[in-house]
Amino acid sequence: MAVNTLIIREANESDLHDVIQVEKEAFGYEKEAILVSQLLEDESAEPTISLLAFKEDEAVGHILFTKAAIDGKDPSPLIYLLAPLAIKPEHQKQGIGGMLINEGLKKLKDMGVEMVFVLGHENYYPKYGFINDAGNMGFAAPYPIPEEQAGAWMVQFLGSKDVEGITGRVVCADALNKPEHWRE
Repeated sequence: MAVNTLIIREANESDLHDVIQVEKEAFGYEKEAILVSQLLEDESAEPTISLLAFKEDEAVGHILFTKAAIDGKDPSPLIYLLAPLAIKPEHQKQGIGGMLINEGLKKLKDMGVEMVFVLGHENYYPKYGFINDAGNMGFAAPYPIPEEQAGAWMVQFLGSKDVEGITGRVVCADALNKPEHWRE
């Protein structure tokens, strides 16, 4: 099968319909689409990194990174959360998710971000540098993660600054700070 040219670019306000459509199709329901819409309007999530992947003129993938902090650390290291990553079903398993992750991580590193967290598939995200069980490293999720799913709460260290000895609960954007968003 010939691979169409994939273009990844930052999403802008005029792309909101495409972003929401990708989220709905990827997950098969509206929960993530509603969350993304809320996060894009949430000042506590800013500055966000919202990337869209296009094949020709069709939006086929989306990734969102939102600003976070370590509770009680002032100043907190510059940290972000990856949530969610969405690829339309007919475009999955083609490397688009990985390209979106890598592009987002590059942009975050260029911004001086030191750590990125994700609650996601335990076997998928480590392929892109995430380390399973961030809770065991001293980084509690915004809400408790059941022990049998502890490996799904992951971190990636991007920064060159020394973050050794920095631990604590991750504080996320207001729109994401609800228990229902913290179950894998």
